[in-house]
Amino acid sequence: MTGRRALGRQFGWLWAAFVVSSYGTGLRFGAFPMIAVLVLHSGPTQVAALAAAGRAVGALVAVPLGPWVEFRRKRPVMVAMDLIRCAALLSVPAAFALGRLSFAQLLVVSVAVATADIAFRAASGAYLKGLVPPEDLLVANGRFESTTWTATVVGPPLGGAAMGMFGPMTTVVADAVSYLLSALGLRAIGGTEPRPARAGAARLRAGELLEGWRYVLAHATLRPLFFNAIVVNGLIMATEPLLAVLLLGPLGFAPWQYGLAFAAPCVGALIGSRLAPRLVARFGQHKVMFSAGVLRACWPVGLAFVRPGVPGLVLIMVVQFGLVTCCGLFNPVLATYRLDHTPSDRVVRTLTAWSVSSSAAIAAMTAVWGLLAALTGPRTAIAVAGVLLLATPLLLPRREIAPLDTREQAASVT
Repeated sequence: MTGRRALGRQFGWLWAAFVVSSYGTGLRFGAFPMIAVLVLHSGPTQVAALAAAGRAVGALVAVPLGPWVEFRRKRPVMVAMDLIRCAALLSVPAAFALGRLSFAQLLVVSVAVATADIAFRAASGAYLKGLVPPEDLLVANGRFESTTWTATVVGPPLGGAAMGMFGPMTTVVADAVSYLLSALGLRAIGGTEPRPARAGAARLRAGELLEGWRYVLAHATLRPLFFNAIVVNGLIMATEPLLAVLLLGPLGFAPWQYGLAFAAPCVGALIGSRLAPRLVARFGQHKVMFSAGVLRACWPVGLAFVRPGVPGLVLIMVVQFGLVTCCGLFNPVLATYRLDHTPSDRVVRTLTAWSVSSSAAIAAMTAVWGLLAALTGPRTAIAVAGVLLLATPLLLPRREIAPLDTREQAASVT
């Protein structure tokens, strides 16, 4: 698998829509913390609360969306989520222009975007599984992963420069427009998407809200991967607002330096995502996931030693390069394994459960680390997260991951 094969016109439009929205998100990197700090003069606790509340409430609202989306056509759902994100983000510069922007509005917009993100990712995963042959899933996921990190390389420096020159609202508008363009790209895919057949009761049952979690927790290898992913993501993301406060505040980094410090190293993630198909073909899924999962836990503790000026900038870039290279390798392999081992009629609920749990964990850890930073300072809180990450490889599955027949797996947990 070289990752260079053609996957068809419809996948091309899906990928193009993803590219546009990913670059918009990359441009908006750090915009909300920056708006909170520079426009609303918020402190570390408020900035952490902004990130935590958006994810927590968004995850709660998204819980019933999994069963609802599962038995609906996925492409219209994806278009709707793009339009919701566009409208929510445009409300921020509109309120700013009228002099009415508040911290409460940032919270509401964060919730709306987080909820739509979860629904979109779950629907797109199910749509991709029906669009691409199983043998091409890793190639497709590798392309999405490489796009994500390429956008992260280009977006934050440009976004930081735009915010420095034109104000922090510039990139919020750009991201909103990117979601509108993404919706148009999804519409251009064309074709007829069959409505998923629903077995059993015609109406949504309360028990179906937990079906995704039941499936993951009953799966011998998805279960440890699930716990590893939510803990690692939670600890990494919990330090993001603290780093924004530390770098933009006491250490005196300019917005463009802040963006550059986290964007340039993402070249490593691009390398990792492009290598994923080759490495899996040579060494197998288990060895690649386990090795990348262990290595990615070793880097973040280095962020506790960042200093002002060029030495600090170089340290951040080295740490981030190592971290995101491992993440760029790990993520598409995990995404492909998860789709391969989930029945088609449970993909949305499983992905929703995964995303909701990850968002809830990130929210909880972000809130806790915000309080910890208020008590001990951002640097100490970042160091604690780095030390805890060193233990996360213990959550990875130790045995070889054998291919499973998803129909048999579905029967075994029904």
